[in-house]
Amino acid sequence: MLEFSIESFIKTHITHRPESLFAEDLRANEDRLREEAEGKDVLVIGGAGTIGSNYIKALLPYRPRSLTVVDYSENGLTELTRDLRSSAGVVVPDEYITYPFDFGSRIFAHLMESRDFDIIACFAAHKHVRSEKDHLAIEAMVRNNVFNTHNLLQQASENRPEHLFSVSTDKAANPVNVMGATKKLMEMVLLAYADDIKISTARFANVAFSNGSLLAGFIERMMKRQPLSSPSDVRRYFVSPRESGELCLIASLLGDTGNIFFPKLKEEEMMTFSRIAELFLESLGYECDYCNSEEEARRKAAAWTPAQKKYPVYFFGTDTSGEKMYEEFYTAKDRPDLESFHALGVIRDHPRLSREAVHELIARFEALFDREIDKSQIIELLSEYLPDFHHIETGKLLDEKM
Repeated sequence: MLEFSIESFIKTHITHRPESLFAEDLRANEDRLREEAEGKDVLVIGGAGTIGSNYIKALLPYRPRSLTVVDYSENGLTELTRDLRSSAGVVVPDEYITYPFDFGSRIFAHLMESRDFDIIACFAAHKHVRSEKDHLAIEAMVRNNVFNTHNLLQQASENRPEHLFSVSTDKAANPVNVMGATKKLMEMVLLAYADDIKISTARFANVAFSNGSLLAGFIERMMKRQPLSSPSDVRRYFVSPRESGELCLIASLLGDTGNIFFPKLKEEEMMTFSRIAELFLESLGYECDYCNSEEEARRKAAAWTPAQKKYPVYFFGTDTSGEKMYEEFYTAKDRPDLESFHALGVIRDHPRLSREAVHELIARFEALFDREIDKSQIIELLSEYLPDFHHIETGKLLDEKM
């Protein structure tokens, strides 16, 4: 396993790109990026995750004056710092500090009151379809993705940073799951403040081998001698971790206020998770031992030894709530600008809510959460604000799968 290079595997078998998708845009805009970032005070929220940490790595060559990183994961911040300090050629600002707390907390509010930041980039979010369970799990998702974003905007309105960026997802376009719906709602809340603060966001593909992702789980499963399992019929776009950070860097610094960025990827570039699992095993020198059930796969994996040439896998047709067969970056109602950047499209004229409508939205969800409710009532209120939200409910959750 130590000889396996994730970066090389992604380039060779998933993205099929020898250099970053955004390399040309970075070269063409190097002076503009430096002008926007050099000497600036930067706050990165959720900076210990895959996208946030790669954003930081993409940002540092442009020499910000200071870097403050907030993430609720103390272990993640520790690894981020070790990674930055151990990487050749990475220059960490003299003023660098990490804080292990939630951006919805009172302590974070105190930070925002005590410091002015030129650039704020937020990557703190519920990002998994798997997080959709009962009303309590969905309330947590709404509070994190929508309420905390609203609080951040109100706090940022006091000092008005030069740039405020908050990451979205391709699942926000014609959402079918609650995670995508809450991120779509987050976009609407963001854009309501776009006249007062320079705000941008980005929808993008699955980040290959990101923390907590199914692909990263393949490595964990093999380390624990457990089977690989994935849907066989769900297709997804993929970008590398490095590309995810570069996309967000461009979107956060070069976008006009109210812009929604997305990568220009072709439909034929989508892949199934099962195909990636097959290629993953092939790269390690194994073939797939296709199993007909989870139980068969678990039993075979428990008895597996490295001397065997086949590794147990279980592939299945998806039947869980909130799963879309493919993803989209924009809808038929959007008129994206596909000319301004080589590898990025931009949605510029997205409809906006008024500030009063946002306050009413927050109040209605708060009132709902104060009652004894079930999952369907939250989905009903989400649907009222999001006419394009068509929730896929099958009665089965991803937590019921391996």
